[in-house]
Order: sequence, then C-alpha cells, then structure tokens
Amino acid sequence: MRKMAVRSRPRTPSGRCGWLPRSGGALSSTTQMVEEDPMTRWTRTGRGMGLAALTTALCGIVAGGPSVAAAAPDGAVPPIVFVHGDSDSAAFWMPVLWRFESNGVPAGRLFAVDIDHPAARLDDQVAQENRSSTEDAARAVAATVDRAVAETGADKVAIVGHSRGCQSARNYVKNFGGAARTATMVLAGCVHHGVYVNPEERTGSEYNGAGAFLTALNSPPAIPDGIDTTILRSDRFDLYAQPNGRFLGLPEQETGISYDAPELDGAPTVVLDGADHRETASSPEAFIAMYTAITGRPPARLEITSEERPQIGGEISGFASGAPTNRPLAGATLDIFAVDARTGERLGDAVFSQTVGEDGRYGPFRAAPDAAYEFVIAAKDYPLTRIYRAPFPRSTALAHLRLYPAPDLSAPGEIVGMMRPRGYFGIDDNATLDALPIAGRPENEPVPSVWRAAVAIPGDAPQTVTGGFDGEVIAARTSPDDPNDVVWIELTD
Repeated sequence: MRKMAVRSRPRTPSGRCGWLPRSGGALSSTTQMVEEDPMTRWTRTGRGMGLAALTTALCGIVAGGPSVAAAAPDGAVPPIVFVHGDSDSAAFWMPVLWRFESNGVPAGRLFAVDIDHPAARLDDQVAQENRSSTEDAARAVAATVDRAVAETGADKVAIVGHSRGCQSARNYVKNFGGAARTATMVLAGCVHHGVYVNPEERTGSEYNGAGAFLTALNSPPAIPDGIDTTILRSDRFDLYAQPNGRFLGLPEQETGISYDAPELDGAPTVVLDGADHRETASSPEAFIAMYTAITGRPPARLEITSEERPQIGGEISGFASGAPTNRPLAGATLDIFAVDARTGERLGDAVFSQTVGEDGRYGPFRAAPDAAYEFVIAAKDYPLTRIYRAPFPRSTALAHLRLYPAPDLSAPGEIVGMMRPRGYFGIDDNATLDALPIAGRPENEPVPSVWRAAVAIPGDAPQTVTGGFDGEVIAARTSPDDPNDVVWIELTD
C-alpha cells in the first residue's frame, strides 16, 4: 500500500481522528480510531483514491454535522484566487470551486485566473508565438487579484496554484506587489525547483531549476514573511517530479529532481499518496487539505450539492502553434443538445444555440442538473467539434470549450477521443473507451502520464461509444455521414 503523510504542525494536541470511507455524502467520524504523531497518514487503494482520514484536519466531523456556511460566515473566508498550470485554463478548477460552494463559500468569493497563451516560452526572455512569459503569467494573477479585492472589498486574498501556477503565484507575490494582498497560499503539484536542473543548457527556461528565473525566485525569502503557505505534492507519481528524464524525452538521463522537489523550506507539506500531477490539485483529498489550510477547519462534505437549474457558460477558444490559446474564437457557433446518458443519442432539437461575440463567451445556458449534453461547435479553420459532457450539478462560468486541429484520419473509421483534463490515466486505473482499456498507457510505467486517448470506430451506421474513468461514464455517438467532424468525451473527474 502506498503511503501518504501530512508534514505539518498538528492542528489538535492529540492528533487523533477517525478514518473516513469514500462513500459520498457528508464526511463522517467512524469507529476505528488511530493514534498519530505530527505525521498524518492517509491510505489509498490502487489509483482510485479511496479516502481515508486526514487525521488532524478532519477531527470533529460527524455525519450530518454543521455546514460550513453556518460555521464560517461569508466574511470569514477570504476571496480565493485559483491559478492554473501550463497549457491549462480556469476550467481546470471547476469541480474544486463547486466543492467550495457546496461547503458554504459563496461563488462571488471564488475567482479563477485565465492566462492568455498559457504555455510557457522555451526561453523566458525571448518572445514566442502563442507562449507567455513569467511576467505575463504574474500580471494575469495580479489582474485577477485586483478584481477579487475590488468585487469583495477584502484587503487580502488566498491564492491556490497548480503546477506552473505555483511559480506564477509566487512571482506575483515576490516581484509584482502581491505580498501586501496575499494572506495564504496553497500550492499543488509545483515545479519550484524545476523539472530538471542543468546549469549549462536552457538556462532561460522557467522549468530549469538552475535557470535564471527559478534561481531568483527561490532566493531568500522563498516565501515572504506573513504569508501562510501549504504545499501539496504526490509521494512519487507526479510525472514532473521524477529523478529520471523519461517524461522529458530523456530516458537515460538524470534530472537532478527528486520526488520531494515540489516542497519549499518553511512550508508544511501534504503528501498525497498515489496522486498524479493534476490530482495533487483536483482530487477530493487535495480539496480537503486546500480547504482546511484556507479556512482553518475541515470541509463538512465532499459531495458536490446540486442546484435546481444550473446556469452554464464559458469561453470557446482554440489551438495554435502546437499549444492552446485561451483566446476567444469570435464568431464560433454553438448548439447544445440534451442526450440520452446511456446511448448519447439526441433527445430532440438543440436546447441552446448561440453565435459568440468578440469575447468568445457563450451562455448562460440553463441546464438540468441530471442531464447529459452534447456541445456542437463550428468555427473557422477548425473541424466541426462535438463534445459530450456529464451533467452539470451546479452553475459555472468555466465550462470552457477548447477546439483542437483536425486529427489524423488515416485510421479506418470515425475517431472518437476521450480526455481527462483534471488528471491522467495510469496503467492500473479503471479507464475504458469503447468497452476496452484505453490504449497508450505504457505497460511497465507506474506513473500516470496519458490524459487523452482515441479509438477508431468502423461502420456506416451511427454507433454508441462509451468512455469512463473511476465511476464516471459518458456516452457519445458516431456520425459516419460526417467523417470530418471531431468527437470528444470530456471527463469531469
């Protein structure tokens, strides 16, 4: 069994708390008690994040206990600014925001940065098409913090960062005036010390631990005084914290990076057993640690509570020069269809249609919280794209739709893809596409590193293709009459 520990000061004198099953619903105190020192242990079975106790953080939680809304009034929780990683978008945080809302934090106190051109430059000082510099990313954080302060009237915010978002947040705090406006940081799956260390080559890369940017960022104080900072990391399954360079295309070389590279001296560290790079920020276990670090108390529940008629919106963006743009595709058209969750077949005409304006935003679309949907997007220079999504239990302005170039159609049949934007597929994960284990996962590689998969479906008649991961199942439909369209199953988990 893989080991998980919380390396932090215990929040209770005894460090005693109950083990928790992953069963949905409110967290509950159970009969088995464990005695711990400051090393808090969690457990996990396989890679399906079976939930155990976060000992000090979860003490006092009982079934049906008081909601956080009652325990923590609006003003008790600072505005929270979420910063995504390289090539991601604000949409990464959608389920995390839903969990905060389900624990009584108003949506109006939750803000997510959307960094234009979110992939980092190869050399931070050299302009590159559709790539952002460290300054670009830090200024995007600053703009969102400014908005959070202006809209809430708060003096300071909490910042949650993931991957590249960690150094973007730290750069903002250290070099762009953010220290005065930041009370707390929670930094997950970080690359504080790079993904490799090489003082001789690529010293302009923000991912080189021996490069100019990280050397300056890590110069004392790495964490400014007065900002409570918590680190979340995987034990050994983060593909960007590996001693071997196989995920960088250098399988025979050492990176100079260890499993604990995401840590920072002086910051307590939560070690998440078995979490992949993205799960260090997106998983329920990460949410527990994140929520507790910000509010000083554990969450009352992990399940996402449903709204009666969620309002859904987002941005339609594209892909250029080998990377996503996070820039609006003005003039794109969107049609949304309710579909049969078992077959993916449309249940009548479009329930929502829109041509987006210069901001690329669609919505709000009033959804049913138990309905599955097909999003059909047409935009200049892109193939017709059909994206199947699971039901939306709550309102969101972050249901972004990202278009990709046309896939390779050399394989016979229609291509149906499945993506997991908030995690990776590992060889021991229960992940299937068209009733088969998804392809592309290295057989002897324990570290999850694949987040997209595809299958070619032959035949002249429309067919149902089902994809799933860890209990989330989404059905899509092929359309052989239009072989040039693109079909995606997009997982929420």
